[in-house]
Parts: sequence; structure tokens; C-alpha cells
Amino acid sequence: MRRLVPIHAVLYLLSLIALELTPSTPSFAQVITSGPPSCPGVALTFDLCPVRTGSGYDQPLMDYLITHRIPATFFMSGKWMAKHDVEVEHLLGLDFFEVGTHGEVHAHLPMHNADEQRTEILGPVKMLQAHYGHKASLFRPPYGEYNDLTVAVVKLLGLQFIQWNIESGDPDPTLSAGKILLRIAKRVKPGSIIVLHANGKGKQTRQVVEHLTREILPAKNLRPVTVSELLDCTSRTP
Repeated sequence: MRRLVPIHAVLYLLSLIALELTPSTPSFAQVITSGPPSCPGVALTFDLCPVRTGSGYDQPLMDYLITHRIPATFFMSGKWMAKHDVEVEHLLGLDFFEVGTHGEVHAHLPMHNADEQRTEILGPVKMLQAHYGHKASLFRPPYGEYNDLTVAVVKLLGLQFIQWNIESGDPDPTLSAGKILLRIAKRVKPGSIIVLHANGKGKQTRQVVEHLTREILPAKNLRPVTVSELLDCTSRTP
């Protein structure tokens, strides 16, 4: 999913945004796909992409996660947040959830120049700060697509670039819950980051998450954690 760009474009980007950074801004170079392999945690992550039809919010899934206080990380697009103010407030108020960003309009970042990528990435970061008083530090690119410019922008903006090592495939209407669970069960291991969706596009997501958290993870002595908890995790008994 990563695409190379000319070196002069990267140098242009560096000169473009370096002046806006403060000396205290953290800088992360790595595209993170998993946590420490010694950690008995698995990060359940849910993208909240904008949708053309439907509510854009998987209420049954959210009810299950909240009722059972299951740690999870949500990556919200700015366009999604603009239509779900109440839900954003609710998710930010739960201490076992964390919120990252997922681009402003869910654009294909490698198709855009440095200025456009920066605007797309910063949109929801600014929205969370201005409207909700939340400083977002985690970023996931729309569609999981990025190039060298994307990596440079994310690094210089002091965000952590979060991908995954297990793609559930839950938006695919042809995949049953059983097939999705089999895909996950074969690959899940200590430190895994799983990508799912909480915007209603995954018709089987609630069922998948329920079986995953009640059966598959416990059987492997693994437990759900947020991305931040996973990255800070050390080997310990769940």
C-alpha cells in the first residue's frame, strides 16, 4: 500500500511544514503494524469512515463493547465526526476507549500533493482539539494507503502512524462471520492490531467481535487492549 515519491517532493514537504513545528513536538518515524510480540494484548481497532447510506454507527456493536467494557481504539474521519457529534462526545467520555483520526474526507492520500495530504490529515485533528478539547495522537490513513510524503507529514506533525497486521475484511458482504473469525484466528498472536469497522458497513462485526473476545482471544491467553496500551505493554499475565 506504500508508494514511492520523488526525493525532491519529500524535501519540499520538509521545508513546507518544518517551521510550524515546535521543538517539543514528538517525532515518530515508524509505520506501526503491531505491538511487542511479548505482550499478551491484541488491539481491536475500528475505523469510522463516512458512509453514503445508513446511520454510520453500528449501535449493536457499540452496545456490546460498552456493556462489557472492552478496550478499543476508534479512528474517526472528520466527515464522520461532523454528522455524529453525540457519538463522538460519548466515545471520548469512556475511559476504556481511545480515539484517533482517519483523515478529513477519507481521501486516497497517495493521489494528493504535500499540501493536500497535510490538510486531509490535520482536519479531524483540529476538529477534535477545537470542539472536544481532545488532543489526538494516533493516525490511520484512509484505505490504509500512503506514500513517502504521507509518512513524512505524519512524522513531522508528531502523530503516530497506526496500520495493522490483521485485516478482518468485515465490510465485505460476501464474508460470513465464520469466515472472518477463521481469518483472524489463524493470524492473531501477541501484539496483533486488528482492523474492523464501527460505521455499520460490517454486517457481521458485532458477531465477530463477540466470538473473538469471548472465545478466540481467551483460548490463546490474549486480551483486548487499546493501541496505546499495546505499544506500552510489557509481558505479563492477562
